[in-house]
Formats: sequence, C-alpha cells, structure tokens
Amino acid sequence: MLLVLLPVTGLLAFTAFSAVSQWREARALRDFHTATEVSFAATGLSDAVARERLAAVEARLRPGPRTLAKRTGAERTTDRALRDAVSRAGPWTASDVAGDLEALGRRLHALRVQTGIGSLTAPALTQEYGAVEDDLIDDVAALESGRPTRACGRAADAHIALLRAIEAAEREQAEMAALLDAPADRPTGAGRWPALETAQLDAFRENTSPALRTRLYVVQFADPGRAVRRVRDLLATARPDSAPWPSYERWLADSGARVAALRDIQDRAARELDLTAGRDRRGAETRAVRDLAVSLAVLALVTLLALALRRSITRPLGEVSEGARALSSGDLSYDIRYAGRDELGDVADTFRELRVTTERLAAEIRAMNSAIDDNRLDHRADVVSFEGTWAQLLGGMNGTMASFAAAHGRREKAEQDLAGIFNLSLDLLCISGLDGRLKRVNPAFERTLGRPTEELLSRPFVDFVHPEDREPVLDALARLARGAELAEFENRYLRADGTELWLQWSARPVPEEGLVYAVARDVTESRRAAREQAALRRVATLVARGAPPSEVFTRVAEEVGGLLHTTAAVLRQEPDDSQKVLGTVLGLSEEEERASRVARHRAAREAIREVTRTRRAAHVGHAVGAPIVVDDRLWGFVLAASPLGPLPLGIEARLADFTELVATAIANADNRDQLNASRARVVAASDASRRRIERDLHDGVQQRLVALQLDLRLAESLVTDPSSELAAQLAHVGKGLDDAFQDLLQVARGIHPAILSKGGLGPALRSLARRSAVPVELDLRLPATRLPERLEVAAYYVTSECLTNAAKHAHARVVHVEAEVRDGVLVLTIRDDGVGGAEPGRGSGLIGLIDRVEAIGGRLAVGSPPGEGTTLDVRLPLEGPSPDM
Repeated sequence: MLLVLLPVTGLLAFTAFSAVSQWREARALRDFHTATEVSFAATGLSDAVARERLAAVEARLRPGPRTLAKRTGAERTTDRALRDAVSRAGPWTASDVAGDLEALGRRLHALRVQTGIGSLTAPALTQEYGAVEDDLIDDVAALESGRPTRACGRAADAHIALLRAIEAAEREQAEMAALLDAPADRPTGAGRWPALETAQLDAFRENTSPALRTRLYVVQFADPGRAVRRVRDLLATARPDSAPWPSYERWLADSGARVAALRDIQDRAARELDLTAGRDRRGAETRAVRDLAVSLAVLALVTLLALALRRSITRPLGEVSEGARALSSGDLSYDIRYAGRDELGDVADTFRELRVTTERLAAEIRAMNSAIDDNRLDHRADVVSFEGTWAQLLGGMNGTMASFAAAHGRREKAEQDLAGIFNLSLDLLCISGLDGRLKRVNPAFERTLGRPTEELLSRPFVDFVHPEDREPVLDALARLARGAELAEFENRYLRADGTELWLQWSARPVPEEGLVYAVARDVTESRRAAREQAALRRVATLVARGAPPSEVFTRVAEEVGGLLHTTAAVLRQEPDDSQKVLGTVLGLSEEEERASRVARHRAAREAIREVTRTRRAAHVGHAVGAPIVVDDRLWGFVLAASPLGPLPLGIEARLADFTELVATAIANADNRDQLNASRARVVAASDASRRRIERDLHDGVQQRLVALQLDLRLAESLVTDPSSELAAQLAHVGKGLDDAFQDLLQVARGIHPAILSKGGLGPALRSLARRSAVPVELDLRLPATRLPERLEVAAYYVTSECLTNAAKHAHARVVHVEAEVRDGVLVLTIRDDGVGGAEPGRGSGLIGLIDRVEAIGGRLAVGSPPGEGTTLDVRLPLEGPSPDM
C-alpha cells in the first residue's frame, strides 16, 4: 500500500504545487490588468493636461476672448479627467496613486492661478506644465511596471515609449509656438525634443505590433509630419534668420494634426496592451482551474484506493496498533482478537505473549510496593522466572530495595542526631504551618517564653506576640506564604509573667508542604544595651557641644525615662543635705501627674534615703534610684518612678549601670557650669574694679587737678607784666596741667567709659567710631531698652580692641561694625579690609577677648585669611551665666 501511495502522493503534491503557481500567476495578471486600467485613466489625464498647456500658451501669447475661452474649456476637461482618474485609482491599494493625482490637482490649481494673473511667460508655462506631465507619465510607468508575462511587458513598454514621444512632440509644439510668435527670439540650433521623440519612437517600434509600426510610418510621412520635419531642418541650419519660417497658425495646425495622429496610435497601443493583459489573465486562470481539477481527481483516486485496501490491511493493523497503545498505557485488559496466519497474525501473537509477561511483571512490582508499605525492606523479587531485560529490570529493583533499606537506616540515624541538636540548641527552633500555628518547638521556647509546649502548640503563635507587633507579623507570614524568605526580622513577644522580650527571626518557607522552618534568638539585652549606648552618646554629644547644664540634665532625665518607660529626674545633693532638681521628665498627662504626685514624691523620698544610706541603687515600690558619685563623694541622684504600677524586679541594676555611664557627663556639665559661673564672677569683679578705679580718678585726682588749674589761673591774673619770665613760667605750668588732665581723662575712659554707663552700648560704639584712627561704618540695630551690663561691657571692649588692632597691625582702610539682637542673642560682627593673618593662638590680644566673651556664655569666631582682612563674629546670649551661682 505504501508503494502505491508514495508515487500517487508525489504526483498529488506536484499537481498541487503547480496549481498554486498558476493561481499566483493569475492573481499577478489580474493585478496588472487592474493597474493598466488605472494607468489608462492617468493617460487620459495626461492628454487633457497637454491640451490645457497648449491652450494656456496660446492665451498667453495672443490673449483674446477666443483663446481665453479655449483655455477655460481645456481646464474643465482636465478637471473631469482628474476626477475620473482619482475615482478609478481609489480601489488600487498597491500604491498611493490617488494621493499622487490629488497632489497633481493641487499643483495644477496653483499653476492656473499664476496663469490667470499673468505672472508666467509662455516658456515658463511650458516648463511648469511639462513638470506635471513628467510626474503623470512616471505614475503611468510605475503602474505598468509589473510585467507578469513577456507579451504584457512588451506591450507596456511600447505604450510608455509612445506616451513619452507624444509628450516630447507636444513640448516642441508649445515652444515653437512661442518662438514663431516672436521671430526675433528664434534660436540658432535645434531643440532637444526631436532627439527625445526619435529615441522613444525607436523603442516603440521595437516592442509594438507590425500593424502599429506601419501606422506610425504612415503618420511620419504624411503632410503634417513632413511640415514638422522641415521646421526641424530649419532649426538645424547654421543661419536660420533668412529661412522661410511657417506662420504661427500654420505651425499649430501642422503639429496639432501630427500629435492627433500619434494619439490615435497611442489609443491603439493601449487597446493592444489591454487585450494582451486580458488574454494572458484568462489563460492563467484556465490553467489554474485545470490543474486544480487534476489535483481533485488524483485525490479522489487515492481516496478510493485507500478505502479498497482498508478491509484487507488497515483494520487488522488498527487492532494491533490499538492493543499496543493499550499495553503501553498500562491497560492489560485489552485482547487482540485477530488470529490470521500472515505477518499481522504473528505480530498479534507476539503482543499477546507480551501482555502475559507484563502481567507477571506488574504482580512482582505490586508485591514489592506492598513490602515497602509494610516496612518489609528485606523482600526481593523473583528474578529467576524472567529472562533478558525483564530479569535485569527486576534485579535493578532488588538493588533499589537494598539501597532504600540502607538509606532508611541512615535517615533514622540522621533524625536522631537532628532531634538531639534540636533539643539542645540555645536558640529557639520551630516548625510552623502557614496557617499560623506552631507544629514543633524545641525546649528553648519553653525556657525563653516561660510557657509549656502544650500551650505553644494549642494556640496561634500570634497570641504570644506583643499587640503592637501583630500586624507586621501577619504581613511577614503572608510574605512567607508567597515563597519569600525572612532574615533578621525582629518583633516582641510576651512571657508568661507579662514581661516583653525581643526575638530576631530567620525563616524559610516550604510552600508545597505548607510549612515554615524558623530559628530565633533573644536580642532583648543587646537591643537594651544598644539603646543605652545611643542614649549615652546623645548625652555625651550634648556635653561636648557645650550645651547649658540645665539642658544636659533634662536630656539625662529624658533618656532615663525613655529607657525605663517611667518618669525620671536628676537631683544634686546640696551641702545642707537637701536635694536640688536639675532636670525632670514626666511623660504623663496633667490628670495622671496630679493624681500620682503625692505617691511619687513619697516613693522618691524613700528611694533617696535608701540610696543615701547605702550609696547603692535602691528599688522602693514604685520608685528606683541610683547614686551619682563624683570623686568618691555623693554628687546627686537619678530617680525613676512609675505612677501606674510597681516597677519590675532588676530595674535598679539597669538604672545603676546607666547612671554610672553618664555620671562623668553629668559631672563635666556641672563643672563646666561652675567654671562658667566662676569666670563670670571674675569678669564681673574686674568690671566692678574698673568702675571703682574710674570713679576714684574722677572724684579724686581729676578734681584736685581742676582745683590746681583754677589756682594757677588766679596766679596768672595777679602778674602785672604778661611778658615777664614769671608769666611765661606760669603759662608753661598751666599747659602741663592741661596735658596731664587730658591724659588722665583718656586713662579713665579706657578703664571704664562713662558714656557706656550713662548712654548704653549704642552711644558708646558711636563714641569709639568718632575717636578711631581708621574710618568706621556703623550698622546698629539695637533695641531701645538697655541690654544687660555684662553684654554691653564685653561688646564695647571687643569693639575697642578690634579698632585698635585694625589701626596698629592690620593697616585697614575702613572697618565695618554691625550689631543687632536676634533670637535672644546679641550678634556683633566686626570686619576690616586689612592684611589679615590674625591668629588667636600666637599670643595676640584676641585670647583675652575670647576669654571675656566665653566667660558670659558667648562665642567668638575669628576669620582672618592672609591678604583678605579680618572678621570677628561675636554672639552673646542675653541670658548668660549668672555670677551669683
């Protein structure tokens, strides 16, 4: 059957391939035939445009009612031809011919507008219309470029060649009309259009039919043709000026008759192209139908042959095939009933024997599976009753059973080892389900959470999570359900006694089993230590920045309250055994604070008495206290109190550890406070001494000098001869007394200016500016009220020292002084344009200024790049350290 079907199938494939080829050729011919119809419409448009060109040239050369009417009629004919061509090109989808034609229509419209206003000459009109004609002929050539057959290709080439020849003749007609209308412009040589026409007509003769060649010969040698050739010969002569040229009207008549004859040949060539394309199309379609009929006939013959052979070959073969498929799929109940004595019968007997063997093999496999289920791993299959591959298969199964038995023993040993590690681990190990319940936990869970295993396994583990952390835990469980792993996930759990602890988890899900394997460690102490270290760093940073002691002590109380979740306070032990509160934090609402005030104060007093007695941390009910020891003396206390309930056991040790860590910071802040107060007292005493010296000079020495000057003036008045030596000596002594008085006045002003005490900082700075040896520009934005005296004195002496340095060392040309009060701070900026390079560390007077400013809690910054002047930025807080501390 295969020997019969093979050549028939090959013949059928060849016939089908041939039919497909014929259908493709027929479709190409149909497309070409359609394209020629569109090209004929475009050819008609080309003829109309050519006539409109000639009419436009005539109207331009010899305007008049007749020529204008002829041009209008030609334009209407062109518009009808354009609409017809666009309509025929609409269904054509191979190229956008309709779009090109519409674009040509817009060009024609623009050209007509120029023609109407007379902006184009006759040669320019010929050229512009010629460009439109060239585009039309290119579109026709593109449409007829398919050439599905040789005959169609030759007919299309002949049609295009004749179309281009006619266009050359029409351009020659228009150009010669323009020349004949103005004889003075006649050229001295032949034009290019005859050569182009001749070349295109030669191409036409090569591709057209003999009848059209004969027709062309007749047209060329007719009277219009000979007349056109005579004009061309005149153009080709060396001196055409004296030649007998035809008239304008005669030329248009002869050339028009010749062009009309050529157009008649063009119509015949178009009909030949249409007939050739239609004939080739019908032939291709006929061949395609014939090949398809042959293919169907062969297919019918093959079908009849297959039906005839089915009863003798296909049915038993199908039965054997179905039995083989059933056996391969494990169905041993299918029985092959065919029992012929041919080759198919032998195949059927072989499959029946194979089924029996397969049943025996399946029985051995079922027995081995039962042995595995019953944990009888010493069971082995009966290999002797089988031969060949079946014996090898059962032998391999026996080997697999032996390996499985060995692996089972190793797995039991591994499970025992894993159970030992699971139970001995100090970390928390568990197996949880994706349903949120624990399946297995190790003893570390009981030790850490203080809950029995039965309770942990009987409830969802979210019940043991701190209420504030349950939402993140549920989100983490959802991520595990999606297959994501968790690493270092932290949350809070509640012990059986109600205390909380922090656990850090790492978990890996097994989604196909619905389980999560997780391990956790208790990080409560490490987190607590990290929080305490962070709090200590914040306090130390605050001390290092030079913050006021009150702010440092308040921050210590806040950190203690935040660590222990209580109210807290820092107290200093006074010499009279009383305590002074330096910083406190409540963290309570006003109602809770009022309700618990008495109880907290009572517990705090008891804690202070216990700490004072033992000098160790003490826990008394709702309060806990720790001593602050500095240089082996009890400096003060840190207290914490809970108004809502007793504090947990062991909290005093935590408070003692943290207090020991911050004791140095507290002592540094207090020492700095005492040092600032001491410096403030020194400065205040120095200023008081200055004022006292200035007052003594004013009330004592200055008054005595004034009295001596008065006595001297009286003595001078008693001298009768002003030119005598006594009068000169008295005048000399008087001048000496005046100079001594002025020197004493300057010294008194330098010790403590009186204008500063009377008028304040603003008038004092203006007085300094007037007395300065360097010009000073003041920008003072000071309040109307007086500033604290220590600020005014410090600002005055800083300004005075800077003006002196600017004149003596900086060699400045001008000094700018700005002063204003901003955000509770007096900001004083002194800037000069001197040589710069001032450094406080080199023993200059700036060190004294810095000490004076810092003594009252201010800051002085010096910026003095070499060659760029010096700038002092002084900031003095209105609320500085008090010298009375």
